[in-house]
Amino acid sequence: MELVIRDAEVVDGGGGPSYRADVGVEGGRITTIVQEAAAAGCQRPTGRRILDAEGLVLSPGFVDMHAHSDLALLRDPDHSAKAAQGVTLEVLGQDGLSYAPVDDRTLAEVRRAIAGWNGDGSDLDLDWRTVGEYLDRLDGAHGGRGIAVNAAYLVPQGTVRALAVGWEDRPATAAELDRMRRLVAEGLEQGAVGMSSGLTYTPGMYAPDAELTELCRVVAEYGGYYCPHHRSYGAGALDAYAEMIALTRAAGCALHLAHATMNFGVNEGRAPELLALLDEALDAGADLSLDTYPYTPGCTTLVALLPGWASEGGPEAVLARLRDDATAERIRHHLEETGSDGCHGVPVDWSTIEVSGVNGPALTGFVGRRVDGWATARRLLLEDRLGTTILQHVGHEENVRAIMRHRTHTGGSDGILQGLKPHPRAYGTFPAYLGRYVRELGVLSLEECVAHLTSRPAARLRLPDRGLVREGYVADLVLFDPATVAPGATYEHPRTPPTGIPHVLVGGRFVIEDGRRTDVLAGRAIRRTPVAR
Repeated sequence: MELVIRDAEVVDGGGGPSYRADVGVEGGRITTIVQEAAAAGCQRPTGRRILDAEGLVLSPGFVDMHAHSDLALLRDPDHSAKAAQGVTLEVLGQDGLSYAPVDDRTLAEVRRAIAGWNGDGSDLDLDWRTVGEYLDRLDGAHGGRGIAVNAAYLVPQGTVRALAVGWEDRPATAAELDRMRRLVAEGLEQGAVGMSSGLTYTPGMYAPDAELTELCRVVAEYGGYYCPHHRSYGAGALDAYAEMIALTRAAGCALHLAHATMNFGVNEGRAPELLALLDEALDAGADLSLDTYPYTPGCTTLVALLPGWASEGGPEAVLARLRDDATAERIRHHLEETGSDGCHGVPVDWSTIEVSGVNGPALTGFVGRRVDGWATARRLLLEDRLGTTILQHVGHEENVRAIMRHRTHTGGSDGILQGLKPHPRAYGTFPAYLGRYVRELGVLSLEECVAHLTSRPAARLRLPDRGLVREGYVADLVLFDPATVAPGATYEHPRTPPTGIPHVLVGGRFVIEDGRRTDVLAGRAIRRTPVAR
């Protein structure tokens, strides 16, 4: 065989007890698993390379169910932010806004709208227009060598609405709805795994439930799933969760709740209410799952806090409103006094808003500082042309711990890689689960946690040969030291790599070896074959 990993403590992703084994890899797949090989005195598998894994856990590669690496994978062949964590598959196209399907107009608008997530893309040739072309571009990235880790894609409902309807707050016409259905269907036919929404972001937030239900019917026909960033994580959080459950039940569509948190002061200690709602739906037959990151602050763009009416018409219309003093005062009133829908129905507490990144070099002095009021926020929005990213310190540790124990929980970093001081979750989510919440706090057992990060997401993505250490499965594998694995990333130094993860393999090839990034680009676009219609 090409590789034999000897004397590993295998945590196979299925949730059962670990076992000691030799594991053989050939042709990108796991070909042999011999349990307790040394103790049994049997013939041990041999290979051209033997890796001594004494003291290390061998698990399936981790799946980041909520990633914002849509351009980062094309920009940076190294991509150690995820590879060094043991991530071997990322799900892109999140929160209803990404770069396919588009036309020239929509692409320019989307680039502006989510520059804070991915940069403006001016350093790349964004020459694709369809979902299939984007996936092809991932496969052919970096001179045809591919990408650092695998990637799956969700059709972004906000981008689809921008393409078919525009950025206006109005119902879609019958013809526009038909076009949106076709665009979603085409994306799924070309390999997307489902559809996402950002229902506190424009223009996706302008879609009524009836429209979303119709699009989810299309997703269900193709065997995909719906992944909404729903309408509130604050004052209306429980109602927003219930809305998504009801909508997908009506459409017959699987549901995956993005970054399923209960944030802001109004939701402190209320995670059990959410979990009871989810369990009731599951017991009634709902097909649902969720992801979270193991941190309390959130991360988004500063412009996302604005009320929906202020963002109607797209980025240039937003800037025009911000320049007008009277309109800017209306925006401030909604933000600070009534609670903007963009801020989840909760009046903004500027002391919880920390600037994490800016596009304009002249504004770098704001990074790492709390926003001290509307005047500063308005200045940043105008001078940075909506490109400012922020951390929102609005979460609750007891909610984080309770939700990660749920029977359908998976891990998602929601990692934004832009900015001088990005959220450390982008570089630390998976070692934080293993180090802090398994080893230090005991919130999850090691076997449970690995299942959350591997087989559960693979099942949601309907990938039949990933997410477990099994013979015949793709050799996306991680070797980590359970005694030392930990995130290096902190709020002060968010790009510090983790410790205790010496080896990561994608398709049987080392992308991390002895703790260092190799030059291997073994990642590809993961296209799920649609079910028969």
